[in-house]
Amino acid sequence: MTPSQRLLAVTVSFAIGLPCPARGEAPYPGADWPRADPAELGMDEALLARVRDYALTGEGSGMVVRSGRVVTAWGDQDRRYDLKSTTKSFGAAALGLAITEGVRSLDDLAVDLVPEFGVSPQANRGSGWLGEITLRHLASQTAGFAKPGGFEPLLFRPGTAWHYSDGGPNWLADALTLSYRRDLGELMFERLFSPIGIGPDDLTWRANSYRPKQLEGIPRREFGSGISADIDAMARFGYLHLRQGRWKDRQILPSEFVDAVRTPVEGVVGLPEFGDGEHGNASDHYGLLWWNNADGMIPEVPRDAYWSWGLYDSLIVVIPSLDVVAARAGKSWEREDGAAHYDVLRPFLRPLAASVQTAPPRADAPYPPSERIVGVDWAPAREIVRLAPGSDNWPTTWADDDALYTAYGDGRGFRPFVPEKLSLGLARVEGPPDAPVGDNLRSPSLERTGDGPRGAKASGILMVDGVLYLLARNLDDAQVARSTDRGASWTWADWRFTDGFGCPTFLNFGRDYAGARDEFIYVYSPDAETAYEPADRLVLARVPRDAVFERDAYEFFSWLDGEGSPTWSRAPADRAAAFENPGRVYRSTVSFNPAIGRYLLCQTLPDEDTDAIRFSGGFGIYEAPEPWGPWRTVFYTERWDVGPGETQVLPTKWMGDDGQTAHLVFSGDDAFSVRRARFILRD
Repeated sequence: MTPSQRLLAVTVSFAIGLPCPARGEAPYPGADWPRADPAELGMDEALLARVRDYALTGEGSGMVVRSGRVVTAWGDQDRRYDLKSTTKSFGAAALGLAITEGVRSLDDLAVDLVPEFGVSPQANRGSGWLGEITLRHLASQTAGFAKPGGFEPLLFRPGTAWHYSDGGPNWLADALTLSYRRDLGELMFERLFSPIGIGPDDLTWRANSYRPKQLEGIPRREFGSGISADIDAMARFGYLHLRQGRWKDRQILPSEFVDAVRTPVEGVVGLPEFGDGEHGNASDHYGLLWWNNADGMIPEVPRDAYWSWGLYDSLIVVIPSLDVVAARAGKSWEREDGAAHYDVLRPFLRPLAASVQTAPPRADAPYPPSERIVGVDWAPAREIVRLAPGSDNWPTTWADDDALYTAYGDGRGFRPFVPEKLSLGLARVEGPPDAPVGDNLRSPSLERTGDGPRGAKASGILMVDGVLYLLARNLDDAQVARSTDRGASWTWADWRFTDGFGCPTFLNFGRDYAGARDEFIYVYSPDAETAYEPADRLVLARVPRDAVFERDAYEFFSWLDGEGSPTWSRAPADRAAAFENPGRVYRSTVSFNPAIGRYLLCQTLPDEDTDAIRFSGGFGIYEAPEPWGPWRTVFYTERWDVGPGETQVLPTKWMGDDGQTAHLVFSGDDAFSVRRARFILRD
């Protein structure tokens, strides 16, 4: 499915703005923004002062928002500033509305929408290129029009180069004006500005200054420039994008469209810049009328940062991984001769990113925000790899043959599918995380059938010293099995877990258990008798690595002594909480990230409709220096931008040597789903 098809596929649900309230998420502003001390939200006040002081070298006004609260502001907050090319990013939102409502798609040809598109000058007609230009070209600065905002000549064939232009975006504005047959200013106030609290005193959009002010009798606006706004309006617009197009209980822009504007455009990356190259390798860090840091051009700033940018250095900066929005307008900052295009932004963006000292605080999260992993930069949803449709579960382990071994449930595995639907099936995965290849492993001594709770399912898998171990739930209680031939045949233990270990999972280290902390294997479980009952706490057991089948060899974490060391008991009744979240502890996985020395716990947040989590819901990621804690919250959401599924795991094989890059395997959409994550670290 193309990006345009994906965007169009969601138009109906987004257009009607279905309410979907979520608890524990960051607040939205009312008439005013809530405020907080920087330290309260894990930010460094001195570094924020550096942000402000650099901004004020160009005078003006500004604001920094984290987790929906203003942490610092300066200048006249009510003054409207001429935002110049920041208008382009507002224009992108108008395009998003048109896509949301099924009015237009990115692949529509401009000549089909605007009579006399691209002419004058008449010479453009002779190029033979006008009929190739799509709305995507106009929004990605690859249509080929010259810089000014009037009726400009074509400089190159569309899609063959990148060139910063006002003329191209202004043709996009014309196309949308005729598509709606309405003044875009009126449309935007109705559909976007007013719903997020922006009024006519906060934002104005002048009549077109470069073309006739009427287009077929309709007021004509520009996208190249033309909007004046105050800092509050700028910050609200940025916050709408930070929340992936959602404002309170209303989805105004599709999440996938926000991903499209904030990331480089497929097919554009690597294109040369036409002309003198004053924008550097802009095609590598430009989305749909927004700039970004996707290529790491500013190394100290997260790669998911993106911003609008106009003359006089008007900026709306959005950093999703840090939960930060910043807005600034005033006069231009001083440039040095010969400086790179992004250099003038570094003194603003670097301290802004560095000011974040903890992960985003969340009111409903069970633990304080992490000071080691302060953010997670998720790959756009369109980059998620999905294999094995119709199957879920997917606990994984890194085996001695360098492959991942995993188990699926309620499906037929990877293509080519097994003939029958299995509640428990085994598979082997090779290749990199962005192009994995899965093969089903048939094993009659392991496989089970039965939907949902009626069929046994894997809840954990681990290889140690060449032996595969698998924990299975839904067998009245949980049971362990082992294979000495990489899954071809299995032996089941003649006993079962009881006393709260209804959905156990293994702690995973490196390849074939390399890098393990000691000679034990660790097993976690929600303290519940089944996998379908949310618990108040997660409990922990350990067993010598050569005694997994010996029931009496298991010890249970019972408490921490006065020096913070764990104590263990052979009696299950002595088990204590290794992690707590009353009524919300559910299916879990734990992996060790050796580069940063942290245990990473992924845990599904249960909902009333547990089946729905395949397509919509939340989960948390927590880190700790020891298997029993103390835990800190890395990532926590009641509503991820895609369905998280009933299991999430961070395979150790797919963790980067620097500890920053990881890949989440999850069962969203009932598939083997893989999404890249980049951790934002602090020492």
